[in-house]
Amino acid sequence: MSVLIDRPNWPGPRGLLWSHLVSDVSYEELHAFARTLGVPERGFDRDHYDVPETVYDRALELGAEPVPSGELVRRLRDAGLRRPKHRPAATPASESVPRPA
Repeated sequence: MSVLIDRPNWPGPRGLLWSHLVSDVSYEELHAFARTLGVPERGFDRDHYDVPETVYDRALELGAEPVPSGELVRRLRDAGLRRPKHRPAATPASESVPRPA
């Protein structure tokens, strides 16, 4: 099992700090761990779960590996599981519509 969690340091709802919970093996492993932890599916965002500070210690007890945020993202990316937010592609200058003079 390679479920990773960063320290709860992201401000979020209800005045709590939040962590990111990921797997560097598979989404199936991540979803199974989140179910065991009692985290609702609505906490899943593209490639990770946002989890409140209230479950951090329990996640460690269940075997999540505490890592710094940068390492969490690097390992997620290295595993090919990173799903970045999509941004609209910029229109190349050669395809832009000329403006009237």
